[in-house]
Amino acid sequence: MRNRTSAVTRASLLAMLASSAAVGQEAQPQSTPSDSKLEEIVVTGSRISRADFSSTSPIVTFGEDAITQTGTVNIESALNQLPQFVQGQTQSTIGAVALAGRASLNLRGLGETRNLVLLDGRRLPLSNANAVVDVNLIPQFILQGVETITGGASAVYGSDAMSGVVNFKSKNDVDGVQLDIRSGISDRGDANTTDVGITAGFAIDGGRGSVLLSAGYTDREELFGKERDFYQLGVLSSFIAQGTFIPSPTNLPTQAAVNGVFSTYGVAPGAVLNSRSLGINDDRTLFGQIGAVNYRGPTTEYFSTTGGTVRQPVTYQEYIVNPMERKSFFGKFDYDLTQDLTAYGQFLYNKTTATGQVGWTPTLYVVPTVPVTNPFIPADLRTILASRPNPNADFTINQRFMGLEDRKFPSDFTVGQYILGLRGNLPFKDWRWDVYGSYDSTDLVETQDKAILNSRMRNLLYAADGGTSICAGGFNPFSLAESTSVSAECRSYLEAETHDYTQLTQTIFEANLNGSLFSMPAGDVKFALTLSTRDNQFEFDPDPSRENLDIIGTLQTYPAEGSSDVKEAAIEFLVPLLADKPFAHKLDLSLGFRTSDYDVSGRVETYKADGIWEPFRGFTIRGGFEHAIRAPNIGELYNQLGAQAQIGSPPGQGDPCDVRSSARSGANAASVRALCIATGIPTPIADTYQYTTVAIGVINSGNIELTPEEADTVTLGVVFRPEFDAALVRDMQFSVDYYDIDITDVIGPIAGGTALSKCYNLDGSNPTYDAGNAYCQMINRNGTTGGVDTVATPYFNLGGLRTSGIDAQLDWKIPAGPGSLDVSLLANYTESYEVQLLAGSAWQQFAGTIDGTQNGGIPIPDWKTLLSLTYRLPNFEGGIRWRHLPTMDDITSVTRPASPAPGVPSYDLYDATLSYRLNDMFLFRGGVNNLLDEEPPIVGGTIGQTQPGTYDIIGRYYYFGLQMNF
Repeated sequence: MRNRTSAVTRASLLAMLASSAAVGQEAQPQSTPSDSKLEEIVVTGSRISRADFSSTSPIVTFGEDAITQTGTVNIESALNQLPQFVQGQTQSTIGAVALAGRASLNLRGLGETRNLVLLDGRRLPLSNANAVVDVNLIPQFILQGVETITGGASAVYGSDAMSGVVNFKSKNDVDGVQLDIRSGISDRGDANTTDVGITAGFAIDGGRGSVLLSAGYTDREELFGKERDFYQLGVLSSFIAQGTFIPSPTNLPTQAAVNGVFSTYGVAPGAVLNSRSLGINDDRTLFGQIGAVNYRGPTTEYFSTTGGTVRQPVTYQEYIVNPMERKSFFGKFDYDLTQDLTAYGQFLYNKTTATGQVGWTPTLYVVPTVPVTNPFIPADLRTILASRPNPNADFTINQRFMGLEDRKFPSDFTVGQYILGLRGNLPFKDWRWDVYGSYDSTDLVETQDKAILNSRMRNLLYAADGGTSICAGGFNPFSLAESTSVSAECRSYLEAETHDYTQLTQTIFEANLNGSLFSMPAGDVKFALTLSTRDNQFEFDPDPSRENLDIIGTLQTYPAEGSSDVKEAAIEFLVPLLADKPFAHKLDLSLGFRTSDYDVSGRVETYKADGIWEPFRGFTIRGGFEHAIRAPNIGELYNQLGAQAQIGSPPGQGDPCDVRSSARSGANAASVRALCIATGIPTPIADTYQYTTVAIGVINSGNIELTPEEADTVTLGVVFRPEFDAALVRDMQFSVDYYDIDITDVIGPIAGGTALSKCYNLDGSNPTYDAGNAYCQMINRNGTTGGVDTVATPYFNLGGLRTSGIDAQLDWKIPAGPGSLDVSLLANYTESYEVQLLAGSAWQQFAGTIDGTQNGGIPIPDWKTLLSLTYRLPNFEGGIRWRHLPTMDDITSVTRPASPAPGVPSYDLYDATLSYRLNDMFLFRGGVNNLLDEEPPIVGGTIGQTQPGTYDIIGRYYYFGLQMNF
């Protein structure tokens, strides 16, 4: 039975009308006589089995060879090279760092929750409450390829398949043992990755059954920002290790006192304002942070005075590639109980440990205060504190705790999926049935390795002896030398290991029946009936310290739990209308309908009508219409998570109330100033206020009143595969497909940066500069500093999302000497990408832009292309791959057109690949990615800021692979 299945699988990969040829993989077109008898298969996008490999939907495939030639250990990095994908964005519940070991897919830029990810046509385990699938849990060694439908498919597969379906296909034809070893390293000697896998396939009981087993191990080293010149300045932050006194607007020191202290350093009166932050030099003198007045500290490595302000480059401190260790196990079997009854099963187990790191902890979100009784306060600072109207009041310091551990976030994922099923044939026509149940679980432990507890920090700062009675030396935050000379005992006292726990389960039962109903002149009318139930459970238990707002630099988050279940019924029909007629070699119509009953959001229906017309052999027209839905997931229904959103830096980005912002210097500067005061900026500092970091806190909260999103998708395309016998074009195939996807009732939170832009009328949303504006009401500012504490971002059914464009693919095998030159070109043109934030509001056009804030943002290039040229001999392959992205405007050209940030230039990467088969036992692979060592462009106009999912941040990278077959 195994050999029968593998033959079908190999044939399906060669079918043009089912899919375009695999990128970088040799095509083997076959001419099939009309009277040949091929075993039927199920093509991704339908549950109806058929023998002609035809698909009414645009499908792109990515073969096993193409995956391995990318030289990456993560499947999403390989797929993101395809023009239909952009990088996914997944936020951690920790709120400070995206989960380092999780990777998602994002089709068309419509979001990672709007494409469905399958393995052999079945749903995969969820990686978070928002129903996002972590594609890294799929072992690469068991894959024979990936099929992607780039259009709606909810009528076939249910919720989430709005932008399309990504179906990973596991191998069926492994006979023996296959050992794979892959390793890669940059030409700078870092960013090493190692991937090892062993896969075994064998028959049992004289061929009545087959078994496939695979085990894999992946190890990826970390890479710091400081290891790349691009990040030398990083993203500059005003939280510095020296510590800075932040004057309270309602309790300012006198200007005379500030002048008096700085005059002793030879500084002119008024050079340092009494409302500005004051830092402490190692000699206990003070400096003005803004202007770097009397600054006597370092200006290299972790310190910068660029722009005249003392700041620290954040990205320089951080991992830009996170370390990861992954162990994976996969197995499946099938066994013929009788001639017409087969039992089958499958298991998937993945254990991943990945560590995110975002530099040293700043006094952000949870801010310590200091009493005037603290014995470590420098004398000059005491003089200034004593001049305040309330000289005995506690005060606030900004600090980046370089004397303590940096913020590391080890995340441990344990994922399992278990499937058992029966399938067989009925004694009626060609009817087949399949019934299975699956259970999967995801356990996630998110650790903050050395969290700094504010309660313990307060004990030290408020102790009469500065904490020396609590731990050796106490804690002195004043000056770089003192704050970085913390004793081991005090570090142990201040730091604690915290844990957040997430558990997700998914239980599915599904029954399928398909076959022929009756015959028509053009062929049999076929059907597929599906009945299913799906239950998702979610529980999140944050660490008590986090729940109680006791971790410095970390947002408060609350426990959450919930469930969602759905019962579904679906029917599909394939109706052959014409066959072997003039101008109608084949004309088929496909119809589908699904009804889904959700326990929370109610009953919804999806439907489709599409078709395929082959007027003559080799030329096909395909297209159709699909009405799809996406029900709110359990995260959108029940979550309450604190997260961090990037807003960038002035003048083009950042807080619009910052005096450096272009919003404060334009024609409406006075109106913006008044609104800033009305929304929480204290009047005494309105003309000196600066927001000292590049991020804000947001609180995402669930909403059980959500209704499902709805989408209408239209596709229309042509496929051309010459049938005439001419050597040059015999092995050529070309497809062009137009798509239009229109989504309404979009579920999502309003992004924190968007709320700021709209509150302060940067895009015309608040022309009267009204503090009662809905966006302004989301913003919570600190009453003392004026800074943005949090932005409330609950989930709502908002506005709409729509995109349209064209996909094109050319695969051409050209005879060339003793071998062939294979040409593979994939291209996408995005005609339109529009967003409507609220129902009834204006649509905004984002095609040709890139989001520099990295706030869940994505690039929407006009064009995206991937060209592969491969020369093949019987035992050798060598090729070059070209990836191109065009120039793009920054997203602020749409969201704040009066003061947009700079865009990005065009970007080209060239990769080289080699493969040599020594004999049946040994296959060698190698290559060089980013052959010309191209640096990533600056995104958003902020030095050291880019999009790692879009641009290469490692540089020239070498990889080598060895496959041994036994």
